[in-house]
Amino acid sequence: MPVGMDELRPQWVPLTLIFWALSAPERVGVFWGFGVGLVLDAATGSLLGHNAFGLSLVAYVAVQLSQRVRLFPIWQQGLFVWVLLLVERLSWLWISGVTGQPMPTLIYWAPTFVGLLLWPWLQVVLTDLARRAGVI
Repeated sequence: MPVGMDELRPQWVPLTLIFWALSAPERVGVFWGFGVGLVLDAATGSLLGHNAFGLSLVAYVAVQLSQRVRLFPIWQQGLFVWVLLLVERLSWLWISGVTGQPMPTLIYWAPTFVGLLLWPWLQVVLTDLARRAGVI
């Protein structure tokens, strides 16, 4: 993304994890969230376990509620995904506060709204790719 738009970058990893946790909860769950979070921590150079905690929490909630959420219309699923993205951001904020890092500005919450707007299209694209690959 352009330099000025960096703060609006969607949360691609949590969005993809939520999709797979909702679509294939028997295959993707808490351990996937934790593992992906550890890889993301190592790749970004953040505190080890920082992303792992948030992503495993999001994966847990998504797997636990996957049967219900799949019955929702797409706009309600988008609201559910938005809440999960907020949970991931809140966990990040909590850990940052505990470790003594400065509080972010309000633009910190913008990627959750971008994820809310992208969810319907992302779900259609990933569902099509998963069906072509024979995964779901």
